[in-house]
Amino acid sequence: MKKIIYLFALLCSLLLVGCGSEDSPKGEKNTPGNTASLFFNALYNEQDLDKATQFATPKLTRIMKSYGTANQFARNLINMQYDEVIIEVDMTDMSIRQQYGDKATINLIFTGYFNGTKIDEMRSVKMIRKKGNWYIEKINPDPFAR
Repeated sequence: MKKIIYLFALLCSLLLVGCGSEDSPKGEKNTPGNTASLFFNALYNEQDLDKATQFATPKLTRIMKSYGTANQFARNLINMQYDEVIIEVDMTDMSIRQQYGDKATINLIFTGYFNGTKIDEMRSVKMIRKKGNWYIEKINPDPFAR
């Protein structure tokens, strides 16, 4: 009887450990799209500038830290503000070569709310791979803005 209880407890603990956080992006971990999603999630949903700088190049990190907070950086440099946002990687322009090259351009779609108003935006980021990890090098301005 003790063996059955022990096996049941072991099985339950394995199932609980196997469950991941639902907030983390799905898919492979070391891809340019995943890194870009984590970067913007840290800025907009977590409002953590230090966490976002982990996914940026040293040059962009210096620029980000000069703004002081995630809200200031997002409002002034990226020109987007959200109370809550869903970030999606635009897969229409993806190439398998991005996984093997050292540079990539990723398009992101932002759907969220600011002061009760729904806002849909699109941004493109230039990514670079250094020592096997992807980093955001540049955030391109909105191509459809005036």
